[in-house]
Amino acid sequence: MQRQIRVLIVDDHAVVRAGYRVLLGSAKEIEIIAEADSGEAGFRAYTEHKPDIVIMDLSLPGISGLEAIRRIVARDSGAKILAFTMHEDTVFVEQALQAGARGYVTKSSAPAVLVEAVKQIAAGSIYLEPDIAQRLALQKLRGPRSSFARLSTREFEIFSLLAEGLNADEIATRVSLSSKTIANYSTQIKNKLEVNSVAEIVRLAIRHGIVKV
Repeated sequence: MQRQIRVLIVDDHAVVRAGYRVLLGSAKEIEIIAEADSGEAGFRAYTEHKPDIVIMDLSLPGISGLEAIRRIVARDSGAKILAFTMHEDTVFVEQALQAGARGYVTKSSAPAVLVEAVKQIAAGSIYLEPDIAQRLALQKLRGPRSSFARLSTREFEIFSLLAEGLNADEIATRVSLSSKTIANYSTQIKNKLEVNSVAEIVRLAIRHGIVKV
């Protein structure tokens, strides 16, 4: 008998996690072995349970899902992580893959897509939701990479928090770094994106749908 695919779910909404359990529980090949409600808890749960697959939301309290992916992959280069998120912009797809995710599916996709993604990633494939894969391919064909591709996973996380209106001290607390380090990251981000102020960062984030107004 084939061993079940052991899954860790990381999402900060209990109702959403319950929905995942029902959906994935309908597939006899999949077993939910653990849940976590934050990036930090997700990292700890991965270390403790060693799942075959992690389903990771990107918008989490504390460290972001992107940073959680980066930390898990830094600890275990063979980790298989599926980003499952509301974010449909290809900026997030590029960042998730850069961080080490093996797949990307949006929460607006059909339920069967999530099940298929888990199965394919468990088998060793990379899985992108078809619509996302098409948009990513078209973007590559149309010309230069997004300016956000210049940002590291950590820089993109801090960029997103700046765009949400958090100051350096608040971001430092959120990601467990010093305010001075956040200020240094802020300078690097502005240089890479060729902007001069946080106001310009906010406008850029709104234009690309990274934050909503």
